[in-house]
Amino acid sequence: MSGKLSMLVGAILLAILIATQSLFIVPETHRAVLLRFGEMVKSDIASGLHFKLPFIDETQLFDVRVLVMNLPTKSYLTIEKKPLDVDSYATWRIINVGEYYRTTSGEETRAINLLESRIDNGLRDQFGRRTMHEVVAGEREELMEELTKSLDRIAREEFGIEINDIRVRAIDLPTQVSNSVYERMESERLKIAQEHRSKGEELAEGIRADADRQKRVVEAEAYKEAEQIRGEGDAIAARIYADAYNQDREFYAFSRSLNAYESTFSNKGDIMVIEPDNEFFKYMNESISPR
Repeated sequence: MSGKLSMLVGAILLAILIATQSLFIVPETHRAVLLRFGEMVKSDIASGLHFKLPFIDETQLFDVRVLVMNLPTKSYLTIEKKPLDVDSYATWRIINVGEYYRTTSGEETRAINLLESRIDNGLRDQFGRRTMHEVVAGEREELMEELTKSLDRIAREEFGIEINDIRVRAIDLPTQVSNSVYERMESERLKIAQEHRSKGEELAEGIRADADRQKRVVEAEAYKEAEQIRGEGDAIAARIYADAYNQDREFYAFSRSLNAYESTFSNKGDIMVIEPDNEFFKYMNESISPR
């Protein structure tokens, strides 16, 4: 009885092993190829449950979703022989699993290397037919569309791959060129700044010269007006003095003598050497003379 049970268990296990070797599942996001002794006998197997010969056939799955490939930054020459560092990427997917397997042996790394080589040559050709302005701004979108179409046609025929899009993330000048460009821009800006400073200094000198001229004119006119006013004041004062003198000449002479005495002897140390009977002491002599 135990022998029969062992045989039954063995048969069940063998059936399970054969079943697991005969069935395979392809996920919704993948496609498969069926290999018999390493040779492809069936390709583009859709998603679902499928059968194969146990221990003879084997399967290989491939992701058919859109994949992104980041390309290394490379330098390309424009038609003017100006170098540009280009950072780009591409999106692609497998559309013919059989052709993809025959070309790449199912190795994604090999497929990426093949695509990278084709895209590199395409970018080099596209940049070499355009100026720097065109690839940076003017015809950048047209360049990408043209390159995508041409490489997509080649990739479909040769690799069973569809190239959805090729895009340039950034275009920069090489470091050495950037430094020289920045230095040239800096020198040009310094030259322009110096020109503006020179013009400003010239304008400032003109303004200062005009201000000095206006100052001298204003001062001359003010001095002229002041002299005229002073002259008119002196004339009025002289006329007043004359009128006062004519009204009482004796008193006027006396008043002037007192002012002269006050001015002359304002300091105790003042000394005057003149004759005692000098006209200057007229009123002093009269005040001390006997009556």
